[in-house]
Amino acid sequence: MTDRFSIALAQINPTVGAITANIDRIRNARAEAAARGADLMVCPELAVTGYPPEDLVLKPFFLDVVERAVRELAAETADGGPALLFGAPWRDGDKRHNAALLLDGGAVAAIRFKVDLPNYGVFDEKRLFDPGPLPGPINVRGVRLGVPICEDMWSVDVIETLAESGAEILVVPNGSPFELGKHDQRVQLAVRRVTESGLPLLYVNQVGGQDELVFDGASFALGADCRLVAQAPAFAEHLLVTRWERGEDDVWSCADTECVAPPDELESVYAALVLALRDYVAKNRFPGVILGLSGGIDSALAAAIAVDALGAERVHGVMMPSPHTAPESQEDAAESAELLGCRLDTVSILPAMEAFERMLRPAFAGRDPDVTEENIQARSRGVTLMALSNKFGPMVLSTGNKSEMSVGYATLYGDLCGGFAVLKDVYKTTVYALARWRNAQVPEGALGPAGRVVPERVLVKAPTAELSPGQTDQDTLPPYEALDDILRCLIEENLGVAEIVARGHAPEVVNAVWGMLHAAEYKRRQAPPGPKITRRQFGRERRYPITNGFGSLL
Repeated sequence: MTDRFSIALAQINPTVGAITANIDRIRNARAEAAARGADLMVCPELAVTGYPPEDLVLKPFFLDVVERAVRELAAETADGGPALLFGAPWRDGDKRHNAALLLDGGAVAAIRFKVDLPNYGVFDEKRLFDPGPLPGPINVRGVRLGVPICEDMWSVDVIETLAESGAEILVVPNGSPFELGKHDQRVQLAVRRVTESGLPLLYVNQVGGQDELVFDGASFALGADCRLVAQAPAFAEHLLVTRWERGEDDVWSCADTECVAPPDELESVYAALVLALRDYVAKNRFPGVILGLSGGIDSALAAAIAVDALGAERVHGVMMPSPHTAPESQEDAAESAELLGCRLDTVSILPAMEAFERMLRPAFAGRDPDVTEENIQARSRGVTLMALSNKFGPMVLSTGNKSEMSVGYATLYGDLCGGFAVLKDVYKTTVYALARWRNAQVPEGALGPAGRVVPERVLVKAPTAELSPGQTDQDTLPPYEALDDILRCLIEENLGVAEIVARGHAPEVVNAVWGMLHAAEYKRRQAPPGPKITRRQFGRERRYPITNGFGSLL
């Protein structure tokens, strides 16, 4: 039995499916943990494959590669350095498990399987894995560790079983995606488990972007008295080393170590968007991004995020004026690019508009111009950006926000085209708040400039698609403050008409927004992916039928 034990939490950024690269990340972190005197290094849930690996784990040959890589790494632990505890998909006979593996002494020394498989929101582990039995503790160099895996911490049974069977410290590997308020929720839940069990708890979380999910890390440790004794930074890879000592009452306590305050709401959202875009571009090996810079707030903020994520030299803006584009919009687009230091080209879509007018004139004979001609403009811009992307390689970055995508205020095959929609889960009112925040702050790790990055006029002028003379968004939509509140009630809160009306909204407006929300479902199914920041984004966790007769709430 030992009275001192050092545990390093390796908050790493794996890439799903990149098994060799992920093992190298674990190996490099272990070398640092060894240099800092750790006895054990813990990595996140499914760190070998990245989380979530989705249907990759259904391929036997994929699991063959995982097992071979794990056993090769296990052999390296014969060197006397830190033991390793990390997650990997693992087979047990004909069953497939989400597992935590202890590597020590040159071998796979212990295995524990996840018990509670989440099957809600973005999670569908029940179709991929078999649940394990209630686990007992793992003996690691004389210390009995309880290892609940992610969702196992959310229920009482697993922790209670571990405490009753002699666990001394709880170590929780996680793949917990970011959303607003999630960090506080994790800490509060961990406090409940510590209170119930009387055991200290260490929580290690993945960091990085993976398709529509972004993981914030923010790993932490709680003492047996529920005091926060360690806190890693959010949105960055980090090795957090904690040093524990057994007291006379056999309760382990942690020596003082680093506690980094978590970011506030706007800072965390901005950091999540930057990390999500940076990793999506890097992990999919795009040379950079290209986007339409219209002189509006959405494209200005999207460009700022892109420059902060990738650097100005990898961001290419294109202004695509039509006869309806105001001179001020062209000036604002130019100022955005100048403030950010990124390239801006101008490509007029007037020749395309004239070509389509001539081409379609016989078919449209006797019909007045309407939204059809407006959509042709948006689609001409989409074709232009895709052509430049095909020719030169950068990914098209879509700039639409959640408010627009909710109500269908976006053109299919026009402004909805692209490889990634960085503002897809960001309401319009939050777009404005983020732009003002970024003008006053330089985020840590940002590659963009200090100072103002969004022109002041962009923040105060009425938003408009500029597809017809004098057009503004509020010609067809409620004011964004009202619209966003109604949308949050319908999408995130699942509230009914009476509850939303009680917040000060007219019943007919609520009903109209509901109708627009569901009429646009077919568009959202064809929209590019984008990072999740709210409790319910448009993606795998929100599944509504396209063909839907429930179109009215009144």
